[in-house]
Amino acid sequence: MGYQLLRSGTSVAANYRAACRGRSRPEFLTKIGIVVEEADETVFWLEMLTEAGLVRGELLGDIISEANQLVASPLPSSL
Repeated sequence: MGYQLLRSGTSVAANYRAACRGRSRPEFLTKIGIVVEEADETVFWLEMLTEAGLVRGELLGDIISEANQLVASPLPSSL
């Protein structure tokens, strides 16, 4: 689980950086879509850690809540 969390969490940052450097709007939107998918996967692994009893829920509760808000945030229509 730890490896999967590390992989998805760092993928969010790497793909966001790539999106910001995108050469076109379609490329930007594609990368942002990947960012959202990887962020959602990261939330999944954080929830799995708490549900498996490997990490106390109160330690990750705020992080999971914030990550869920980011995943649920709509993209601006101007994109």
